Order: sequence, then structure tokens, then C-alpha cells
Amino acid sequence: MTVQDLRDVLHAHGEGPAPANPVRNEQIQVRIRRIRLRRRLGAGTAVLAIAALGFPLLSGTAEPGPQITTATQPSGPSAASGAAELPERFTSPDGTEYRRLALTAIKRTGSETAKVTIPVTGRPLDVAGICTSGGTTGGSPRVRIDGINMGGYFGPCDKEMRLLPLTLPPGARDRITLTFDAKRSGTACVRADGKGPCEPVKPERAAWTLGVYEWTPPERPVEPKAPRALPRRIDGYSLADSSTGTWPREKSATFRVLGDGRPLGVDQICTGDLADRLWFAYRVNGKDSSSSGSCGVWKKGSFPMAMTTFTVPKGKQVTITVTLRMRGEATNRPVRWSVGLFRR
Repeated sequence: MTVQDLRDVLHAHGEGPAPANPVRNEQIQVRIRRIRLRRRLGAGTAVLAIAALGFPLLSGTAEPGPQITTATQPSGPSAASGAAELPERFTSPDGTEYRRLALTAIKRTGSETAKVTIPVTGRPLDVAGICTSGGTTGGSPRVRIDGINMGGYFGPCDKEMRLLPLTLPPGARDRITLTFDAKRSGTACVRADGKGPCEPVKPERAAWTLGVYEWTPPERPVEPKAPRALPRRIDGYSLADSSTGTWPREKSATFRVLGDGRPLGVDQICTGDLADRLWFAYRVNGKDSSSSGSCGVWKKGSFPMAMTTFTVPKGKQVTITVTLRMRGEATNRPVRWSVGLFRR
């Protein structure tokens, strides 16, 4: 399972206000999982279908609306990849220094929860997780802060350390207690050929090493390298236009389109240590489209397609505005982005 598979599950907003369409996130999750599975698996390959997951990701800001990212695999602590322990300290490529405040674990047997208490230092906080064994269909740890559900989903089990932003609830003082909860919340089944009945699968519980880090921003912004060029054609869509920028300097992109009656698609990729924490929302002629998406990180393999589609009537001129928002703190940690407009 690759890092980009984390985009299959979009972030719900923990305990925040519900979006205008309460089922929007679920609808998008189903659509993107379908795209991912179709591109990743051919005929005759076993297909794992996971339903009713119910795993929201960490909300990274106090703003209302959907909070993404995808989850997040840091590009920085690669030295920790494959390790069964979380390092006491590390420095990410953009110069951010991380210091571990707490360490715990959830094993494959025994309690499905673990707690840590940490001081509130005023520095930004991330939670970290490494799946050390098993767990293809079991629960992934979620996070509660002093009993308040702040979300927390590390994604499928693999052996790379992942970091997720942690935002303290209002009024947090001195010390807080975090609860990691890996109780299963959903069902899974397998289709042997992608067409037959979906047979239930007995969950395989994972073991996780978990921790909390505080981090110190780099002294000055470190510009990430440019994203790879967007594909000219992908799954029957052709690239019609594109826009690039660096967050937080550029926080939006605009496309003016004359509709031809066929679907339009918008997709995006990013670079930078916090690339997976950038959230994209779309408006058509100034009206919220009730669609949003995370930012893919395309290092190798096929394009991490998770396209948001629109249909514009033939002959109608519309303006599609893409706005960007970052989860959590990101002082001096820019992200470069590229957004493509595709025509069917």
C-alpha cells in the first residue's frame, strides 16, 4: 500500500460544524476509492473493499468546513522509515526540528487504546505513528484530546512513520492527555475477480508505535522543488489548462471555461514537507460546489489521480475558482502546488 493510497480516505472534520451537505465527505470518499481501485487493480486481482470506515483524520485548523490530508507521510523523517521505534529527535528536509514528547504503543493483542500526557509548550504539535505489524483491515488509531474527539487516522498499515497535525482544543492549559483508539469501526470484504459477491474478511489487528512531537519552524522559508508536469492525458481526460504557485504566497487558481456539455475535471499535486496537508476547495461562478480534495504527492509510479469533476452545459461560460487552505501550523514551511483543468 503506497502513501498515495491515503488519499482514498478524505478527512472529516472531527467535532467541527457540519458542511452544507452532511454526506459530502462520504460521497467523495466512495468516488475516489473507486478510481484508485480501478487504476491499481486489474482483472483477476483480489479486490479489498472497506465500507463504513468511520475514520476521520486529524482536524488541522479551527476553521469550519472539511479538513483534509490526507493523512500525511512526512518527507522529512525518512531515516525512521521501517523502524519499529519513533526517534527522539529528527530534522526534516525543510529544516524543521522535531522533538518527541511522548511514546506509547498499541499491540496486536490486549488493549486497543493507549494514553499519553504531555506538557503544553506553545510550539506546534504533531502526532506520529508507525504500523509495526499486520493490520490490513483492522482499525487505525484515532485521537482524542482530554476526551474530546479531535480525529486521527494514520491510514493503511505500512512501515513508514506518518505525521499528522494536532490542534489543541480551546482552553488547553499546562498539560493535556491524548488517547489513541484503534478499535475497529467498519467492515471489510473481498471480491476475487472484482465482479463477484464481496465475501466478508476477518479483521487482522495491527500493532502501532505512537508518539507526540513538538516542532520548531525553520528560521526562513525553504522553497520546495517544483511538482512534476501534469499528464497531458489521463483516463480519457486531456489537460486543457493549468496553474502553479507556492502556498502561502498564492492561495487560489482561476480557470475560465466555455462548456461543451462534456465533463470537466480538476486535479492537483504538490511538493514540500507539508504537501499532504494542503486542502483544495472549488467554486463555480462564485458558488460553492460542495466538492473538495487533498493534494497528491507524485514521486514515482502512475499519476495519483483523484479528480473532482464538473459538468458545464454546452456554450455556457463559467469561472472555476480553486482555493487552498492548510491544516495546522506551517510557519516558514511553504508548499508548491500545480492544479490542472482536464476535459473529457
